[in-house]
Amino acid sequence: MTAFVSALDLFSIGIGPSSSHTVGPMRAANAFAQGLLDDGLLERVDRVACTLYGSLGATGLGHGTPDAVVAGLRGLRPDTCDPDDVRGAWTSLGEGGEVLLAGRHPIRMSADEVVFAPRTRLPGHPNAMTLQAWGDGDALPIAEETFYSVGGGFIRRDGDAPQESEVVRYPLPYSNAAELLALCETHGVSFCDVVRYNEVALHGETGIDDGLDAIWAGMAECVEHGLSTGGTLPGGLGVPRRAPGVRRRLEEYERDETGHPGARDTSTEWLHAYALAVNEENASGGRVVTAPTNGAAGIIPAVGHYYLRFVPGADAAGIRRFLLTAAAIASLVKRNASISGAEGGCQAEVGSACAMAAGALCAVLGGTPQQIENAAEIAMEHHLGLTCDPVGGLVQVPCIERNAIASSTAVSAARLALHGDGTHLVSLDTVIETMRQTGLDMKTKYKETSLGGLAVNVVEC
Repeated sequence: MTAFVSALDLFSIGIGPSSSHTVGPMRAANAFAQGLLDDGLLERVDRVACTLYGSLGATGLGHGTPDAVVAGLRGLRPDTCDPDDVRGAWTSLGEGGEVLLAGRHPIRMSADEVVFAPRTRLPGHPNAMTLQAWGDGDALPIAEETFYSVGGGFIRRDGDAPQESEVVRYPLPYSNAAELLALCETHGVSFCDVVRYNEVALHGETGIDDGLDAIWAGMAECVEHGLSTGGTLPGGLGVPRRAPGVRRRLEEYERDETGHPGARDTSTEWLHAYALAVNEENASGGRVVTAPTNGAAGIIPAVGHYYLRFVPGADAAGIRRFLLTAAAIASLVKRNASISGAEGGCQAEVGSACAMAAGALCAVLGGTPQQIENAAEIAMEHHLGLTCDPVGGLVQVPCIERNAIASSTAVSAARLALHGDGTHLVSLDTVIETMRQTGLDMKTKYKETSLGGLAVNVVEC
């Protein structure tokens, strides 16, 4: 099975606070409602219920999963909905409220019809949910489907067979980094060129360029909104937004120090501000681009902004190469390990995003394919074993700061790799496989269940 996944799927425009707990469940609920319509069952439906299993049940409340489910049943999609229409969609039901199923058929639904089952884990994936629909007076459901939210907003129906390699659709398929490097060697190209060749076969030249530009525009808008919006994040922890304050202080410093010899380099501080801005937007349930997940969404745009602001000669064409290279690395991780925090811990989310950003920055700084692979490996290697233990089930602590620090790691990894010739002891394939094995060995309480780590050692306010 090829590792290739289109950048237009990996970088999906959605809403916060979680790709696996918000975006995926909304897509699943939307698909369930649309299936009722397609099967001619919609008008028969009198009641709908949803059960959230495993990690969705454990941290779904803090991640906005019930709201996302109700919004999806109403026909909303994460890429086009107004985030305000999702917030409170479930809580507003109370003991009973109207839900316009698939945007067409009214039913009554209570908040109790979204059931949390955190201690029940289905075999397909830790993020599982079952949706059921009944007709008036029916004892048994007229429709029932189980979905898995497998990370990054991707969903899979229970019983679906894995997709096989499609050589026609993907003219340059690869299943691991060694094969990707071999393709680069054979054709005399870099990671981004291999990905672009496959993307053009899928979307055409204009389609992929327009898609990449829209993705970056979404990332840039998120950064700007996060840098401009103050206040306190929702959820009860009382976490203040810091990005606007950091921006203001950096701008004041740079105005004061203009022309002064010995003024300090602020590039790292701006890098942190960009990452904080995105993840504070995510934590507030705002518009975010999954990269490769929402919990790790700040790293790619932060490093991309660093490239545009602090690298001479940076331009829009470079950002396209940056995103395509990042997508190549994300594809490898998704195919051979996981990008789901519920499956692999935060090493699968922030670790993957850091590797993507490191390799992508290395590429636009002129790195060879071997140096790009080395940069991604360095970044991933130093996130091995990173747990996912969000305090209060919210994507705030330690998630927001973690993105800022990982952005710095990505830049350091890229710069370090450029000082070598690409030769190194541990391959990217080896570190991805190690991440997979580490995720399997990691206790469930450290994998997005808020049952261990900081989540139980920090006293909630």
